[in-house]
Amino acid sequence: MNNFFGIDFITVILVICIGLYTLLLAKNMIRMLIGYELMTKGVTLAFISAGNANGRIALSQTLVITMIVVEVVSIATALAIVMLIQKKNHSLNIRKLTNLKG
Repeated sequence: MNNFFGIDFITVILVICIGLYTLLLAKNMIRMLIGYELMTKGVTLAFISAGNANGRIALSQTLVITMIVVEVVSIATALAIVMLIQKKNHSLNIRKLTNLKG
């Protein structure tokens, strides 16, 4: 069996860095959420790759399934908040959010 942990590690770092770059430099809230998704997908890939390298793929798959459930809940909540902000301010630009009171 070939072990491609080095290639997987480089891919994980690349995906997480792209997600972090998108999260930090995006002005649109939807793009920020996409950056968050990229970062969590990189972490998911890291768990699967580490489980494959250690020979404990079943444990890593279990952790990843749990992480996906938590990720879906957090993204759904974030999208609901973004929709309310869009409805109130008529913009998704993060720079235009100055007053966050009720």
